[in-house]
Amino acid sequence: MNPESWKGRGVLITGGLGFIGSNLAIRLVREGARVTLCDAMIEGYGGNRANIREIASDASVVIADVRDEAAMGDLVADRDVVFHLAAQVSHVMSLSNPYPDIDINIKGTAAVLEACRKRNPDAVVVRSGTRGQYGPAVRLPVSEEAPSDPRGLYEISQLTAEMICRTYTRIHRIRTVPLRLTNVYGPRAQMRHSHFGVVNWFVRLALTGESIPIFGSGQILRDFLYVDDCVEALLKAAGEPSAVGEILNVGNDRSGTFLEVARILQDLVPGTEMRFTDFTPERRAQEPGDFVSDISKIRRMLGWSPRVDLRDGLARTVEFYRERREDYF
Repeated sequence: MNPESWKGRGVLITGGLGFIGSNLAIRLVREGARVTLCDAMIEGYGGNRANIREIASDASVVIADVRDEAAMGDLVADRDVVFHLAAQVSHVMSLSNPYPDIDINIKGTAAVLEACRKRNPDAVVVRSGTRGQYGPAVRLPVSEEAPSDPRGLYEISQLTAEMICRTYTRIHRIRTVPLRLTNVYGPRAQMRHSHFGVVNWFVRLALTGESIPIFGSGQILRDFLYVDDCVEALLKAAGEPSAVGEILNVGNDRSGTFLEVARILQDLVPGTEMRFTDFTPERRAQEPGDFVSDISKIRRMLGWSPRVDLRDGLARTVEFYRERREDYF
């Protein structure tokens, strides 16, 4: 969809007060969409009303849980597009308590799709999954054709949710677009713990004068994606009919390392220190090794490519949290 086509369109964003959801909401409001944000505001999950300060009077907010099918039925009715972003995304939590992954990611996705089937079968549903669904990379870059061998319950639950989406598309003709997101960072992420969002956690440590821990050599490859580029991919995915039922990587073919992130932050925040440390047993068990997304499919289908490079994205992120520190630290 081009920007003009969002004017007046009804949009629901689950997880709408969280990191990606709030950035998406701001963009959609600015383009004239009628935006409703659904968030359960579970402690520690990133929902924050400060995230939508700029659009507080222009978007509707409903505190509801995606596992509540009755609530979802009311919310999806008459919506043109549903961005299903609500999820349990903490790798650390999944090691000690697997039930939220199963309950929120799997049951929650089923509840949203059942609500669409019963109340609004014409809606487009764009769902955010994770590159962790692949597990360790067989070869780089990792394309959508690569085998899935996820290492943890969190990644397994996300893969299952994706399969549920594709099943609803095949059987019930619900138009779903399952995306696999890479390491997204930027403004409006939760910054109070390190359970998810490593790059943003590094930013917090730099701004609070704490040393940044670099596990191993710090040379593991990742493709870091600035949140504005992620939002652009979500919008394009919602507007391309040929994307329905297709798995699409949303990543960056310009790879970087955690050591590179730390060194850039040292330039942006003078006095920042880093320290090398060994992997904890938990991190080592779930560490998949080098990962870089093959984004040729989404580039071909949607005409999307990331535009913000790592240094620029980190500079924007640092500036945001310097100005809005009281809302996030």
